Amino acid sequence: MTFTPAPWPRRLRSQEWYGGTSRDVIYHRGWMKNQGYPHDLFDGRPIIGILNTWSDLTPCNGHLRELAEKVKAGVWEAGGFPVEVPVFSASENTFRPSAMMFRNLAALAIEETIRGQPMDGAVLLVGCDKTTPSLIMAAASCDIPSIVVTGGPMLNGHFRGERVGSGTHLWRFSEAVKAGAMSQDDFLEAEASMSRSSGTCNTMGTASTMASMAEALGMALSGNAAIPAVDSRRRVMAQMSGRRIVQMVKDDLKPSDIMTREAFENAIRVNGAIGGSTNAVVHLLAMAGRVGVDVTLEDWDRCGRDVATIVNLMPSGAYLMEEFFYAGGLPVVIKRLAEAGQLHRDALTVSGQTIWDEVRDVVNWNEDVIRPVKNPLTPQGGIAVLKGNLAPRGAVLKPSAASPHLLVHRGRAVVFEDIDDYKAKINDEALDIDETCVMVLKNCGPKGYPGMAEVGNMGLPPKVLRRGITDMVRISDARMSGTAYGTVVLHTSPEAAAGGPLAVVRDGDMIEMDVPNRRLHLDIPEAELMARLAAWQPLPDQPTSGYAFLHQAHVMGADTGADMDFLVGCRGNAVGKDSH
Repeated sequence: MTFTPAPWPRRLRSQEWYGGTSRDVIYHRGWMKNQGYPHDLFDGRPIIGILNTWSDLTPCNGHLRELAEKVKAGVWEAGGFPVEVPVFSASENTFRPSAMMFRNLAALAIEETIRGQPMDGAVLLVGCDKTTPSLIMAAASCDIPSIVVTGGPMLNGHFRGERVGSGTHLWRFSEAVKAGAMSQDDFLEAEASMSRSSGTCNTMGTASTMASMAEALGMALSGNAAIPAVDSRRRVMAQMSGRRIVQMVKDDLKPSDIMTREAFENAIRVNGAIGGSTNAVVHLLAMAGRVGVDVTLEDWDRCGRDVATIVNLMPSGAYLMEEFFYAGGLPVVIKRLAEAGQLHRDALTVSGQTIWDEVRDVVNWNEDVIRPVKNPLTPQGGIAVLKGNLAPRGAVLKPSAASPHLLVHRGRAVVFEDIDDYKAKINDEALDIDETCVMVLKNCGPKGYPGMAEVGNMGLPPKVLRRGITDMVRISDARMSGTAYGTVVLHTSPEAAAGGPLAVVRDGDMIEMDVPNRRLHLDIPEAELMARLAAWQPLPDQPTSGYAFLHQAHVMGADTGADMDFLVGCRGNAVGKDSH
């Protein structure tokens, strides 16, 4: 893609606030000067908002204040004026009922933060997984020059000689405790090894996946995704991004120039190659909706179906993000896909160069961590989109994290009406369930939980685990952590709380899943299915006020990205009327 920079110098957006001698301008500029800024900083140089998702209650982003200082240094060096702005920070590991419920609220709040204040460009300082899509969604809706800087993954975990992945081993050790193979004391001892430095999950969980998606889309500098949080090169990346955003403003290089259909197709294929999180599906769909690019679930299946998973990282593989970085990181993956003819090489990036120009000379330093395309971890690693009478608008499954013997399966449904019903029943030795059954969880989608929590990877019943069984087919309208694994069907649409077919599945119904043929079928007569749906009643006790009410009234389905219906599209960055 060819990009033509805008002429420079020109009047910048921030001059609507700071340029001139009127009373209104002096009102804005004069108050800013109480921080000791010289007058010539307001002379038309680019003002760069550093949108910082740091929070003590977002531990993955706990080091971002430090990184913000490096971004500032880069902005100053390039002749810009940096202003750090704290923004809504949705942490997956603290927010209830689910961080996903607040992704759209964060995107809305940050969009208005950008639009309503004198920023010519933005550095999106992100980490824990919902912060990445929410800030990109906001930047896309405003369409001012923007660049992503992620906080990076934490260091590898180690426990008794074993490499331990954050999240992934939490699920494994928890199941081992239920199976009687690990003591509770050992589990508590292992806790300290799972998160031993600043940063996001060290597996290819959702945070690392979304960092990779930002880089694959072209919204971050090449190599950004995998640098460990505590590595000095992470600080260099932050400083270089600060320098780069100033030039992006001068060139008027915007998200709409970068986040094209070709860029989204590249990101979908990269997600398959890295064994990325299923959460990337809802986030990329929402991001595409904000920038006005028509991306669908069918695109996920079409673009990712023949992409092999070549990154040997947990939860699909053996290694962690440190090894991925040392092997060469995402640029090596992008190069391999491009050489295999699976990427749009001319897609533009924030560097001003094409994605191929950025990676053509990179080297793979570890062929076991980033495997050759001809020797993959999984031959077909893209997200599988299943459809049928149980999921008319689609459901997703991650083949690289699933058990091959379960990818074609027919089993008896064991139904949990919601997450509380699951918790009340799952440990009951009288529960009528074995490894051939299909576990079905309802009312955990965008409307149902509410917020579509990461509960889809339901833990197995202890009596099944004790027999050495580690996987079963599980189906829900929920999400699962990108660090999780198993033969788990997620995002079933329409969701149960919206009256989708999932809502009327009953104990004992037979369910057929055929991943190679992308089929998910509830084996009951069509007339009976229609009768059940006609008799369905919405959930009682819906919220009547506050954000929960707004969310319930306007959130869309997972198949379109679970955004709010009134937030789809680019609204631009036009300056509002000044009331002073």
